[in-house]
Amino acid sequence: MKLDILAFGAHPDDVELGCAGTILKEISLGKKVGIVDLTRGELGTRGSAAIRDQEANAAAKILGVVARENLEMRDGFFVNDEKHQLEIIKMIRKYQPEIVLCNAIDDRHIDHGKGSKLVSNACFLSGLMKIETELDGEQQKAWRPKIVYHYIQWKNIEPDFVVDITGFTDKKIEAILAYSSQFYDPNSKEAESPITSKNFLESLNYRSRDLGRLSGVEHAEGFTVERYVAVNSLSDLK
Repeated sequence: MKLDILAFGAHPDDVELGCAGTILKEISLGKKVGIVDLTRGELGTRGSAAIRDQEANAAAKILGVVARENLEMRDGFFVNDEKHQLEIIKMIRKYQPEIVLCNAIDDRHIDHGKGSKLVSNACFLSGLMKIETELDGEQQKAWRPKIVYHYIQWKNIEPDFVVDITGFTDKKIEAILAYSSQFYDPNSKEAESPITSKNFLESLNYRSRDLGRLSGVEHAEGFTVERYVAVNSLSDLK
């Protein structure tokens, strides 16, 4: 199954938090989008891996993605080495995306920066014909995405560009709240964490509003790039 966009997240809910609005918009425009989670988020303060599996599936249905997979790497302890790169390469070659979205280049959670670099490195290596991979008994062909974009997470990294997600924020929040074990719940008896606060939940709205304010739209999501982004003409810009 060839996809237009493949979004990677170190944990289930990373993609939803970082770029769900963009994914929803691209799907509305007819694009095929998939998600690959690196870990099951088993070290999360609340919930469990099994619960997060269910939540990730529910969120995928809300978003309308055509595929979601989990590579079951070790939460907190995966590394950027050949073994892990090859697992990412297999996914890239399986889905042949034109665009890859992945974690923030630097963030509060150590897995985000690690995941960002791991996926970025794998995107390059995936285009090398002499790296051989096999999936489901079949040899895979080399494939390199045209471009890699990094979404923004906890830290207020200055974006290189923003996507207007006006009209898609309610659905984005719905997908995020599919992870009911992870976020603000005044009735929960489990331990608190930075993402379980009411302030964090509210920040999802005011961050997109602020990026929208700065770019002349109602809501926006920001991304950083690895190379210059070209536009066909000045009229393409808002």
